[in-house]
Parts: sequence; structure tokens; C-alpha cells
Amino acid sequence: MPPYIEISHVTKKFGEDTVLSDINVTMEQGKVYGISGNNGSGKTVLMKCICGFLPVTEGTIRVKGRIIGTEIDFPESIGVIIETPGFLTNLSGIRNLEIMAGLKGRITKTEIRAAIQKAGLDPELKKSVSKYSLGMRQRLGIAQAIMEDPDFLILDEPFNGLDKHGVKDIRTLLLELKEQGKTILLASHNSEDIRILCDKVYEMDGGRIQEP
Repeated sequence: MPPYIEISHVTKKFGEDTVLSDINVTMEQGKVYGISGNNGSGKTVLMKCICGFLPVTEGTIRVKGRIIGTEIDFPESIGVIIETPGFLTNLSGIRNLEIMAGLKGRITKTEIRAAIQKAGLDPELKKSVSKYSLGMRQRLGIAQAIMEDPDFLILDEPFNGLDKHGVKDIRTLLLELKEQGKTILLASHNSEDIRILCDKVYEMDGGRIQEP
């Protein structure tokens, strides 16, 4: 079976600055992959390139055999958290997700409510997102990422703002999604998250990737 994701000789430059340098990575379906590295190492830029949010300068990124930015603009079945999830803060969490889901029209309120519950929030909660804690916003972001049942998840620091209970909940959820055959790529500063969840870890430093 060909790899689910194949990153071949990818370089990304912003003007004269090289942010990614000759990245070569493959990822198989149904596994969890970690990227570790300090701030500025290139983790988030690589994730944005895989999503199709940033074009690569050199090389190719294939998802399910199709080249991102050439054959397709974005991976077809993907859920994403990159940086702080953005919401309409004057609306409730479920209303935010209903609006986002309405853009594609693929899922019903039942599936939205189920995703909110899986992420550890109460779908009946009426208060606006502006009154959410950082951890609650992070849970809502995870609900948004999983609500359309994507095959592939890209999660940049998914445990930000979560207390110990929240971290345990989301770890359990991600392992359940792996068992369902989802491919998951996550970046975390926490080595314990990486150790518990990931089948394979890539370490980034100065825009280059290596296996520790």
C-alpha cells in the first residue's frame, strides 16, 4: 500500500529565508506521527504546507497519491488545528460549529453534538465562546477538527490550555481515532504526549527534520 502522505524534497522559503530545507517524510494510514522541536524550528510551516495553506518552494507533498497545490488545493478529508482556533466569540460553541458545518453541508446537528461530546464539552451549553476558558476553546477546536469524521488530522499543540483531566481525555480520544484508522500528525512541546501517542516521531531543528 502506498503511503498516505509522502513529502519529497520539500523546501519552503520566505524571500531569502529558508524555513524548511529538503524535508523527506512518509506517513502510513492509521498511525500517529509526532513532530517535536523548538519554536521556529519549522513545525507549523510544514503543517501548513501539508494542508495546502502555504505553497512549497521546491519538492512535492502527496496526500493519498495526489499532489497538494497541483492536483488538489487541499487534502480531501482533513481536520485541522493550527495555532489558536478562531471562533465567533459572541456565539455559543455549538452555533459556531453549525455555521462552519453549513459551509460544506456534509453533516447534521446530530454529528456536531456528538463531536462536542467526544471533545468533552456539553452541547447544551448556551454561553458564548467569549466566556470559555482557554481549555474549553481548545476542546471546541478539537470538536471542529473531528466533526466531519475526517481520515486525516493535523493538530498543532492540541493540548494547549488543557488541565491534566483534559489532556487525558484528548489523549484517549486520539487513540480511539487511531483505532478507527485515522492518520494523525501532531506537534507538541510535551515529550510525554509524544511518547504515549505516537508511532513515530520526527524531530525538527532549523527547518530540517531528523529521526531522534
